[in-house]
Amino acid sequence: MSSESAWALVGGCAAVTAAIKAAGPLASGGRDLPSRFAGVIVLLAPTLLAALIVTQALANGRHLHVGADTAGVAVAGGVLWRGGSVIAGVAVAAAVTAGLRALG
Repeated sequence: MSSESAWALVGGCAAVTAAIKAAGPLASGGRDLPSRFAGVIVLLAPTLLAALIVTQALANGRHLHVGADTAGVAVAGGVLWRGGSVIAGVAVAAAVTAGLRALG
């Protein structure tokens, strides 16, 4: 892929994202959403983040794969669950992943 087509793809994605974000307020006409919809919208961002983490941690191309990166994400999840900072979680994940890759 050339750099021009890559930048065209990035620009197209940005335009589509802006159009999707603008569609909601335009369709609602300034009215508040019903509480059932507002509750669902609040859950969309964490759900999307979890899906992205799972697919990156458990996928290797087109197949499921458990490896050093999966172990690093699992250990970082444990650090964050126990109340550690995000920086500590990232540092532990990097150290565990690098250590396991160096071993095997």
